[in-house]
Amino acid sequence: MAGRNVRPEPASVQRNRLMLRIPPAALVAALVFAPVSLEAQQAGQPADSLFRASDACIACHNDLTTSSGQDISIGYDWRSSMMGNSARDPYWQAGVRRESLDHPTASAAIEDKCSICHMPMARYMAHVAGLSGEVFTNLPVGQSEAPGALLAGDGVACSVCHQIKGDNLDSPESFTGGFVVDHENNLGQRIVHGPFEIDGGRQRIMRSASGFEPNEAPHIQSSALCGSCHTLYTHALNAAGEEVGELPEQMPFREWLHSAYKEERSCQDCHMPKVEGESPITGVLSQPRENVSRHVFRGGNFFMPRLLNRYRKELGVVALPQELEATASRSVEHLGTNSATVNIEDVNVEDGHLTLQVSVENKAGHKLPTAYPSRRAWLHVRVEDRNGRLLFESGRLQENGAIAGNDNDEDPERYEAHYARIDSQEQVQIYEAIMEHYAGGPTTGLLNGVSYLKDNRLLPRGFAKRSADADVAVHGTAATDADFQGGSDRVQYSIDVPGSAGPFTTAVELLYQPVSYRWARNLEQYDAAEPQRFVGFYDSMTGATHQLLARTTITTP
Repeated sequence: MAGRNVRPEPASVQRNRLMLRIPPAALVAALVFAPVSLEAQQAGQPADSLFRASDACIACHNDLTTSSGQDISIGYDWRSSMMGNSARDPYWQAGVRRESLDHPTASAAIEDKCSICHMPMARYMAHVAGLSGEVFTNLPVGQSEAPGALLAGDGVACSVCHQIKGDNLDSPESFTGGFVVDHENNLGQRIVHGPFEIDGGRQRIMRSASGFEPNEAPHIQSSALCGSCHTLYTHALNAAGEEVGELPEQMPFREWLHSAYKEERSCQDCHMPKVEGESPITGVLSQPRENVSRHVFRGGNFFMPRLLNRYRKELGVVALPQELEATASRSVEHLGTNSATVNIEDVNVEDGHLTLQVSVENKAGHKLPTAYPSRRAWLHVRVEDRNGRLLFESGRLQENGAIAGNDNDEDPERYEAHYARIDSQEQVQIYEAIMEHYAGGPTTGLLNGVSYLKDNRLLPRGFAKRSADADVAVHGTAATDADFQGGSDRVQYSIDVPGSAGPFTTAVELLYQPVSYRWARNLEQYDAAEPQRFVGFYDSMTGATHQLLARTTITTP
């Protein structure tokens, strides 16, 4: 499948590759002695654009290395991230199509809402012009001839985040992509914000090269900047297209605000780790800086960069294969070291019965997992006797990506409860958010969801259940589970081992999926290109849908 539909490389990609070959010295000479007109720089995008495509920035903010030789190129890191590929994300594209088919009378409004954070530049430009944002007009990335397609395909690019003003950040008005960008000044007079003070000479060079003048602004490193898109509300629609409720679809910023991490670490501290020592931020007349933030955006989605890599031709991917794999590997490492720990406690064997406590600690500054509700983590527990014979197993991942014993994977109308005690292999502790359909029962349709039937995602340290706002509250029986609290959960396992010979070996794993089985499978019923394509992609990624977060083993006499 990955070998079909080979298409010519888009002009914007060709320009990018050409710029990357220009030696820094030659590029400086070109900028200083023969500045390119802004009209020429804007080729392929609207003449009155407030934004620039990323290739204008990548040309100078690449080929950066530390004194130890580590490559910290901003452009390479960004273009292989989910920020750089937000418009190419085939799961998002399938989801937008699904919502439009579920609610056809609201399809224009759905595309407008769904383009806020995945095609923000094109959508912002549309709103300034009094129009609505569009999704499918701008697809496929690199092939559409629509006026805003170049900016739309560039996803969450440099000139989005670095043009966001600090005016309304950390307020409800900024949420769901309500950030503010200057739309009064023309290109050539526009300001981009960064963490460092820039001298006049370098300001003139950047203005000549890109049309933007750099400015020091502390808000660029605030969590509230991230919170403008990563606090997202959706509005449920009934069969008649009437609004019937509001859903806090993803709340990592507000979860962070209700945790101990608010006083300790920002979003950028974890997801854009700082380089030790002095480092360059540009390959042109660079001035070494302390605490340069990597634009790696490491997080919870290792799955999509690898899917994008496998189907790069179909999805118009620009990042090189090794760059996408590096992005996936960084997320895997981050998940394996900074997300959670598991421990086995209070083990007892008596009269053919094994009991133990499994404790899980959340090391993240928000719920685990957080953000889009397709994500889930769960406990996989195995008990073997001294001969290696399996006596008990809860939470086994099957080849197709489903969890054995999980009610929701077996039947979309049911879901697995939260457990304080597990005594059957058919019970699985799954940390997840199950949305409630406006007509009752579980749903994976965002615009059908009005609340949560279950939300027992692991809470961050310092999170107080009783004082939590409704938008970040715990839902279901976890709300009354005394062992489910800020920073941790404890689950008791009670296992029959009659006639078995010890010692017994118990292995516990905390596993994680960015796109869970039910969320992928529910797209199968939609007879449209995008949902069918994603289901095919998902099925081809057998064995690559999950990641180990933490593991421990104990042997009991």
